[in-house]
Amino acid sequence: MLSILKETKHWLAINKRAGLITERSPYESPTVEDLVWDYLLESKPKPYLGIVHRLDRVTSGVLLLAKKKSVLKLLNAQFSERIVQKTYLALVEKKPPQSQARLVHWLEKDQLNKRAIIHFSPNGKSSECSLRYRVLEEKEQGVLLEIQPKTGKFHQIRAQLSAIGCPIVGDEKYGSSIPYPDRKIALHAWKLRFQDTLTNELEEIVAETYDF
Repeated sequence: MLSILKETKHWLAINKRAGLITERSPYESPTVEDLVWDYLLESKPKPYLGIVHRLDRVTSGVLLLAKKKSVLKLLNAQFSERIVQKTYLALVEKKPPQSQARLVHWLEKDQLNKRAIIHFSPNGKSSECSLRYRVLEEKEQGVLLEIQPKTGKFHQIRAQLSAIGCPIVGDEKYGSSIPYPDRKIALHAWKLRFQDTLTNELEEIVAETYDF
C-alpha cells in the first residue's frame, strides 16, 4: 500500500498512488497521512509527521513528508522560496503547437467549483503562473510531456495545458474526452529536487513507476 522511495532520520519520500488524498480526513480513509502514520508507528510510539507539500487526489508521484517539526519548517521554506525543482510527466490528448515552450498565464481559483480559470492577460483576480514543457514521446494513447512548473498554483499544470488545447488524458474537469480510471488522470510527479536539511546536499528523488 505504501511505496517508500527514500527515508532518512528527518524525512521520507513516497510514491503516492493516484486516488488518495494527502491529508487525514474525517470523511474518508485511508489517506496518505494515515498510511505513513501507521508505518511510522511500527518503529516509534509517538512519531512526528508533517505534510511538506501536497499532490492532487488524481495525481501520482513523489511526495515528501517531514519526521521532525524543525525539518518541516526548513522544507516548507524551500518550497516557498522556489528552491525546490519539480518535474512532472503528463500524457496529453494531442501534440502541443511547439515541441518545447514556456507557458505564461494568469490563474484565478474558482473556489465554488474547485477549478482553476486561466486568463491570457492579468486582471485583478488572477496571479501569474508559468511552466516549461517538452515533448518526450508520441504514444498511441497520447503525447508524453515532461513539465517543470516554475510556480505552484492550484491545478496549474492541468489548467495551463488545457488552455493550449492539450488536456491531460482522463482530466474531464479540464476538457479531456478520453476516459480514465476513476479518481485518476495521466499526471505524475516524476522527480523532486531539494536540499537535504542535515547535509545541505542536493537530493533528487525519482518515482519511476507510473501507470500511463
